[in-house]
Order: sequence, then structure tokens, then C-alpha cells
Amino acid sequence: MKLSRYFSSMMAVLASAVLATLVLVACNQSQPTATAPTAAESKAAATKDVYVVFEGPWAIAPDPKDANSVLLLAPKTTSHHDLYVSASNYSTLAAGIYDLSLPGHTGTGAGAYDPSFFRAKIDPQNAQRVLDSKSGRYAIRLPKPEAYVPAARHRSRVGPTYPPDASTEMEYASEASLRYTVSSLSGFSLSGTPDTGTFNPLLLQVDTPTIRFGIEPTQPDDACNLHSRQAFHDLAQLVGLTLYVDYPDNPSDCRSKDPQAPGKNKAHASLTSQVQHLAALLTGNLADILAADTTAEEVPPRYLRFVASSRLARGLMHRLSAIYFFGASSGDCKGPIVGGG
Repeated sequence: MKLSRYFSSMMAVLASAVLATLVLVACNQSQPTATAPTAAESKAAATKDVYVVFEGPWAIAPDPKDANSVLLLAPKTTSHHDLYVSASNYSTLAAGIYDLSLPGHTGTGAGAYDPSFFRAKIDPQNAQRVLDSKSGRYAIRLPKPEAYVPAARHRSRVGPTYPPDASTEMEYASEASLRYTVSSLSGFSLSGTPDTGTFNPLLLQVDTPTIRFGIEPTQPDDACNLHSRQAFHDLAQLVGLTLYVDYPDNPSDCRSKDPQAPGKNKAHASLTSQVQHLAALLTGNLADILAADTTAEEVPPRYLRFVASSRLARGLMHRLSAIYFFGASSGDCKGPIVGGG
């Protein structure tokens, strides 16, 4: 009897062990098998996106001498501060031609445009003319990006006739962001040839994935966006395009003041000159401006009387004081970026 009970107990233990083994095998088979990452997955994990942002009146044009590069072109005018480039560090740039190097660029350079960009064909001869001209333009050469995406949008109308047709109205990209796929955020640099002087190559410290090229206005836009209108007009002329911009939310009388309209450029230049002289009075730099003015001997009494008696002047002085002495932002150009190609 004891032997029989012992045998039965042993059989029960063996059966339990077999059952546990079968359950363990079944659980292991039900779990997914771990696989090594594919080459594509490893590459995606090793790459990242970096954005090169352009603020101000810019046109995008194919490089006439390099099919793998693109040019960002902008006019240099007295109504804007000097161009600057910033990443984690910062530098101002004189008029000239500059090359941005992205040594870790691994993308395809497909250069797809977001639909919010205003598109216009820029003739390669006009792009070359801009490169060959001096003192009146900035040119940045970069590899073709993977995509052009808006960094800001503003509602406007754009077209080859004045005023632009209402059917062209939309939220256009007013700042451009060029997206690149890179393997590293190290090694970015800017080299170039300014039209006057020299430029030491600048190593850009890209701690966050953004490099910014900005051209800020020297005076704020008004209710009619006169500064933005003039900046877009200067840009269109620079790249050889007949284009006009209009803003549907502006007051109804703005077109009568528009510097783009026939016969308005001279009046706008006069107003700009007055603003510059007022700014000089506020900052103590009037002598520098008058030295370059062919009518310098007539200007001081006229402008001093203007400053003392004009309500407009007092208003401008108040606004310019805020800009120059307290660092108030003067706002951005609201004209569309012109995407050529």
C-alpha cells in the first residue's frame, strides 16, 4: 500500500512538471520575436531636422551656376537695419554674397513648396544680375532643402497689375523656413564676400535646430502697411518682376498713399528721408546723414521747424524714441516671400 501511494505521488509530481513545462513553452512562443533594426530605421534615428528661417523681404531663386543650390535674395535699403544671422550666436552682415554650409546634410534636396508660398519664375539672368550688382542686395547661397514651409503667414493679394485682383487673396507665407535633414547639428558655418571689407568665416553654434536670417525695418508699419508695400516693391524690382501687393484689411484710402502706385515713389522717398532725419535728430547722428545729403546746407532749419511745429513730427518722434531708446519692436515686413523656380 505504501509503495502504491508513493508511486501515485511520484506520477503526480511528474505530471505537474510536464504541464508547467508545456505552459512555459507556450508563453514563450506567444511573445513576438525581437529583431534587429533595419538600415532605414537606424538612419532615421541618427538624423534630425534643422530649419533655416528667413524674415524680411526675400525671394527664392535657383542658383544659375549650381543646380544643387538655391539663392535667397533681398534688397538692402535705408528702411531696414542690416541683415543678421543668428543661431546660438549672432552676427550682422554687410551687403554681399554668403554661403551657408551644412556638412551633415543627408536629405534629397527635393525642395517641395508649401501651397502658401507665392510662386513666380525668376529668370536665371536676373538672378545673376543680382549677384553681380553690389551694395544694394544680400544673397545667401544654400543647398536645396527638403521643403519650403511658412514660418509666418499674412493675408494679402498679389499680382502683376495694380491693384492686385481680389481672387488672389490668401494667407501667404511672409517668412520662409527651409527644412533640412542632417546627421548632426555640428559644423554649420557661414562664409562669404561682402561688397566692402572682409568677412571672417563664422562657425554657427546650433544648439536648437534653427538658424535665422533677419532683416528688420527701421520704422513701424502703419495702418496702411506702407512699409511692407514699399519693401515688396523693392524686392520685385530687385529680381526683375512686375508684382504688386495689397492688404484687404487696410482702410479704403490706403491705395492713394501706396508707394507702389504710379507717381507715388517720389513722395514715399521724401517721407522716408524725413523719418531718417528725425531719427538722426533723436540719436545725435544728424551730421552723418547731412554729410551724404546734397542739399545739406538747406536741411537743418527746415527740419528743425518741422520738428518743432508738426503734430506728425511729434508723433514720429514719440514712436522713434520708443524704438531707439527703449528697444520697442518695429514689427516685421508683411509682404509675401517670392518662391521662384
